[in-house]
Amino acid sequence: MSTAELACSYASLILADEGIEITADKLQTLLTAAKVQEVEPIWTSIFAKALEGKDIKDLLTNVGSAGAAAPAGGAAPAAGGDAAAPAAEEKKEEEKEESDEDMGFGLFD
Repeated sequence: MSTAELACSYASLILADEGIEITADKLQTLLTAAKVQEVEPIWTSIFAKALEGKDIKDLLTNVGSAGAAAPAGGAAPAAGGDAAAPAAEEKKEEEKEESDEDMGFGLFD
């Protein structure tokens, strides 16, 4: 991560913590006040557009829950009944058909 990206990230967090809307001008003002000079204006506009309309505090509190939701979502169809079982069997059959042994040669032949 570059110095510009890190500085914009911290400035965005400061603005969000204060409840101030994140705009390119406000980011640039904060960076200037902090005497961070190596940030080009494009970075502040990129961060402002990326964070427009988003609640940063909500994003930070839900970082861990996004990873935990994925396994739960994957396990739900398996617990749903017999409908998921045929799809899993078809996938295993496809993998079996594509093996090198079926083509008459292997890794050590």
